[in-house]
Amino acid sequence: MLYYLFQLTDLWHGTAMAKTFHVFQYISFRAMGAGLTAFLISLFFGKKVIVRLIQLKIGQPIRSAEEVHRLNELHGSKQGTPTMGGILLIGSVLLSSLLWARPTNPLVWILLFTATYLGALGFYDDYLKVTQKKSAGIKSRHKFGLQCLLALMVTLFFFLTPSLSAQAREVYFPFLKGPIITHLGVFSAFIFYLFIIVGTSNAVNITDGLDGLAAGCTVMAAVTYAVFTYVAGNLKIATYLQIPHNPFSGELAVVSMALAGASLGFLWWNCYPARVFMGDTGSLPIGGILGVLAISCKQEFSLVIVGGVFVCEIVSVILQVASFKLTGRRIFKMSPIHHHFELSGWQESTVTVRFWIMAIMFGIIGLATLKMR
Repeated sequence: MLYYLFQLTDLWHGTAMAKTFHVFQYISFRAMGAGLTAFLISLFFGKKVIVRLIQLKIGQPIRSAEEVHRLNELHGSKQGTPTMGGILLIGSVLLSSLLWARPTNPLVWILLFTATYLGALGFYDDYLKVTQKKSAGIKSRHKFGLQCLLALMVTLFFFLTPSLSAQAREVYFPFLKGPIITHLGVFSAFIFYLFIIVGTSNAVNITDGLDGLAAGCTVMAAVTYAVFTYVAGNLKIATYLQIPHNPFSGELAVVSMALAGASLGFLWWNCYPARVFMGDTGSLPIGGILGVLAISCKQEFSLVIVGGVFVCEIVSVILQVASFKLTGRRIFKMSPIHHHFELSGWQESTVTVRFWIMAIMFGIIGLATLKMR
């Protein structure tokens, strides 16, 4: 809502105060403001949220020793650490975005809807895990069905919004100047968007297995997509870089930076040793936000690069399951792959920091694709 403060420049025309209010119309300024605001919200309200979660006895259930004895030797002490901390992270994103983003932008609202929808789904999943004292929550088919429903709503939103429908039918690939597909049908788009949203959402969810791992990797991915959305929304820059221009896309840099700031603030409480876990309440909406950001600025395939750590995590699970079913052998000591490194002798903090480093490198490579066309 702070966007409208720039209109006050008319009241102080020609004065220094006019210049002060004028900056609120700039996306870059409001994006920085959103990131800082989300960070401060997460930082200052973090302790209160943790205390409240402890009072409610919302502790993280850990797999039994019979299931994975060696992993419990590493993480058994985390039993009872409050989960559902994603309330803090996503709440910070929503509040900061509502404060700094331009409310007339339709893409802002579909992003906030995605965050709220998946946040609610993740919250219910975490609630079942806590109340049932098991690591399993919502049945997989039910969770997938609800994620499919979201993908359908996102697809219909893009195709039924006149200003977005034309570009929604196009598919772009990094390193290539023009679209590789120009007339994507509604059903094909639904399958494509389903793969992006559900895949990214579940990939972040799987990555959230070590203290600070998912939150730290989210920071770089969010900052990268802040750049992607900003340049896609700027006609001159988009034309120069030969990337698809969407006038509504630039405003999403505000939401992207809010996600980055909220993740940094949450990391303050979630870094090793974690005082709170984000749970599905945080990991599912983070992936959903990144997926819709990629769709909005037509950088869907770039998400494979930018979210390289998330991709490696979910691919390791797929390969592990496929290998065991086909050959009876396991490729990794345990999946996701961060557990493989733990069981190989790496300290948890070592795994986390090295994965952060990889996330930074993947983000840099993703940004480099803007010039490689």
